[in-house]
Amino acid sequence: MVKKTRDRFIEVARQLFARKGVENTTMYDIASASDKGRRTIYTYFKSKRDIFNAVIERETDQLLEKLQEIVNRKISPERKIEEYVSCRFETMKEIVSRNGSLRAGFFRDVRKVDRARKLISKKEIALLCDILREGKALGTFHIDDCVHTAIIIIHAIHGLDVPYIRDNLIEQGISKQMLKDYLSDLILNGIKRCQT
Repeated sequence: MVKKTRDRFIEVARQLFARKGVENTTMYDIASASDKGRRTIYTYFKSKRDIFNAVIERETDQLLEKLQEIVNRKISPERKIEEYVSCRFETMKEIVSRNGSLRAGFFRDVRKVDRARKLISKKEIALLCDILREGKALGTFHIDDCVHTAIIIIHAIHGLDVPYIRDNLIEQGISKQMLKDYLSDLILNGIKRCQT
């Protein structure tokens, strides 16, 4: 029952945030739309920021599940990197597009975006590290430090989220597919062991 009530608050909050915006939604709105009292919501969440973070975490869980599937696939580490980059961009675009007013906040409030990213960055880095370590163990990737390499790659991908979602780079002749391909090539050419 506890998990069910908490899940209900998160889903109702997601819908309200998407429709009305985070700033225009109160804890009372969420409790009322959930058919619960305001005191009940505060037993699960201390603040609107807490419930917002729970919404973002729920939304990004699907991304992490998809990325984990790529890590577990029986394909080459190079192919995993390509699929990781493509999946990461496409799933973030879907999440942002699905959530109405959250989309506006994503493009407008850099601090809010950074807070949301911090919730999943460590998990994304860990998944990418698994791919890098696999490639290093196979002798495919030449990497001194898998963790730091993963951190840099993840932050590079994060920096391209907005241009990808908005399709801003088309003005420079770079389509979404080209962006995914070029970034994958850039990463792979930077970490692949040179064949002599």
